[in-house]
Amino acid sequence: MMRWTLDHGTRLPPGWSYLPRTEEDRAWELFIDRFTTFRPSVDPKGWPAVIDPTPSVTFDLSVPENSPGVWSAQFDAINAEAQRCFVSVFDDHEWIVLDWQHRGYRLDDKVHADTFDTEWPVTVYPNGDYYIFARPDFSTGTFGHPWEKTLCVFGNELVHTLGRTLATWLPRKRLNGNAVWEEKHDDAL
Repeated sequence: MMRWTLDHGTRLPPGWSYLPRTEEDRAWELFIDRFTTFRPSVDPKGWPAVIDPTPSVTFDLSVPENSPGVWSAQFDAINAEAQRCFVSVFDDHEWIVLDWQHRGYRLDDKVHADTFDTEWPVTVYPNGDYYIFARPDFSTGTFGHPWEKTLCVFGNELVHTLGRTLATWLPRKRLNGNAVWEEKHDDAL
């Protein structure tokens, strides 16, 4: 199982560093510019929290109640696939990682991926807060909404890589911000 750090005060794993406050403020500005708005809310009436950009695909991360094995497997698979796409698609390995109400990070995905059994201070899968992974210019990345239980993959590079692979097993909720109706089903073998 992939591990993650819950104590934000611990030493950061290899590949991770804190963003200086001015860079973090600029990153939030770029995020809001890219998504037009940001309305944090635990209330479904306030969802979605952002206006999904074009191109983007937003996935439904909900799992059946009382299915901890399914949730854990999905959590690990999404984080592993995101990491695989990050390191295989981009020559420059720098990412900006924003964690709502916590400090932001700079991530070198290659160093992180090359470190055996490393922890994620913040995961791509939204595990209790809004998590954003983005290229420094916010042209492509992910936005995780923990209460809506969604993951928005945005920008050409990731929509055509991470978006495609996740679409093979996760239901799509929105495409370019527009609702998509997909029947959840279990195919018999």
